[in-house]
Amino acid sequence: MKRKVFIIVLLTVVAVFVVRKVVSFVSEKIEVMNALTMQELVEANPWAVPADWFKTDTITIKGRIEDYDAERFGFTSMSCCYEDVFEKASTVLVLDIADDGTFCKKFLASYPVRNSFIADESKVHFNAIRFFARPGETIDITVRKRMFDFYQCVYNNGSSHDVERWLRTSHKMAKVMEPLWKFEGTFDEANEVAEAVWKRAMARLQKVSRSEDYTPMEVQLALADLQAEFGMNYIGCIERIAKGLAKTEKRDSVWYTEILDSAEWKKYLDYETYAPMRHIDYDNPLLFASSSFSLLQNRVPYAKPVREDHYKGVLSEGGGMEINFECYSKKLANLLPALRKFMGTDKENQTAQLCVYKEMIQSFSTWREAGDLLDQLYPLYLGALKNPYIRQKAEQFRDHQLSQAELATPLPDVPGAALIRQLVGKFPGKLLVIDFWGMSCGPCRGAIQESKELRAQIAKRDDVKLVFIAGERTAEGSDAYKRYVAEWLADEETVCLTYGEFDRLRELFQFNGIPHYETITPDCRRVRDGLRISGYDAFDLELQRVLEKLK
Repeated sequence: MKRKVFIIVLLTVVAVFVVRKVVSFVSEKIEVMNALTMQELVEANPWAVPADWFKTDTITIKGRIEDYDAERFGFTSMSCCYEDVFEKASTVLVLDIADDGTFCKKFLASYPVRNSFIADESKVHFNAIRFFARPGETIDITVRKRMFDFYQCVYNNGSSHDVERWLRTSHKMAKVMEPLWKFEGTFDEANEVAEAVWKRAMARLQKVSRSEDYTPMEVQLALADLQAEFGMNYIGCIERIAKGLAKTEKRDSVWYTEILDSAEWKKYLDYETYAPMRHIDYDNPLLFASSSFSLLQNRVPYAKPVREDHYKGVLSEGGGMEINFECYSKKLANLLPALRKFMGTDKENQTAQLCVYKEMIQSFSTWREAGDLLDQLYPLYLGALKNPYIRQKAEQFRDHQLSQAELATPLPDVPGAALIRQLVGKFPGKLLVIDFWGMSCGPCRGAIQESKELRAQIAKRDDVKLVFIAGERTAEGSDAYKRYVAEWLADEETVCLTYGEFDRLRELFQFNGIPHYETITPDCRRVRDGLRISGYDAFDLELQRVLEKLK
């Protein structure tokens, strides 16, 4: 009898589960079918973007974690991967937690920011302080325990308070992109999936915004965030497909590529393949507030058809590019129509202009070192920037760069700099070249392994010293780290730091991605951007240039 009752109960539970799944599936299908379009959603939630949306000022994130105890919580700092698209590279911001749980972090921003400070080693049910802030704001946040060691952020003022529902529930929309993360197939199939994902994203936003009672401001910010997320993940999906279409190998120090499926590869080069990217409103100023926008903006000019057209008629047979006016002006002339075709527009929108701006600041030091090239090319690139704020940023960047007349600058008096000073003292009279790397970074390990013979020659010099700094969970390093160092860096100067300590150096030198290289003079000054050694490909040439400049 008991067995029969158990089976009946089990079947009932299974039936209820199945019914709920079916109801959920049908409900989602109806929601997707009835979902508003992006334009309809904007019109149904009118909200005017403030006139001072774009401005440069300091953001302050401050507050307190109630009942904080460093040992019980497992961390004394939190970090934020932050990129201002008007800067050359992303960086890390470190938020220190005082013994009483208070915290305060100030940083310069060029537009509103939505981001998170994360604690990687948390021992409690709390590891993130999410925030949204506009330049000039001080956001006060209280981290308060709810129950069962779960914590929540209470936003006491400012823009974070205005959009607290979005900050609290945005994760409910994130998984809608999952089909693009895991997709395997052809480009046509990927586009079918992308269109389905886009429709589901619109439906999910409308469902969450209704259930959480989003304000029009929150709806529009969430919509812009979904656009950035969609574009970033779609291009990532396309690039994963493309990796399976070509086989690359190195023979006699030369890289060769064999195309395995020419029909699919042709689609990879076709602008129409990227049609789903036209769901994005590239002129929407709210895109800047998305934490995914910098990744989207970085990927757009590297989309295959854009990149192919960008460098058309510019590269030599060996794949290099001469540093002269003709090549750079040709690149600019190629880039603008390529972006128009990719975005499906007939004008240079703000994202396209931002691509031009980014190329300008990445090339600025090269132009500066090449005699009068800067005077020729800077006005040409500036002329393509019609957006007043982007143009203003370009002028400010130029003025700041030209004001840095010294070849190297002293390190600031911050905790991370102490390690660099110790290293300089350990190798007196030598130029330090620091290689920031990590075990999880394939390009880092590739550069180390391919440069072994070169480094053996560098080790014989008495004027330069290589130092390898990596971040690990502990300062002792994992077993994999120890094995790797023993095999590839046995005779080198290696430093292993905890992730927290490594983040402080990222903040000091303003970088996030690795590998990253810094050059430090014998008197402990940082060689400026454009002169410092940038890797092993042209090490001897770059080293000689630095030594000559520092004489």
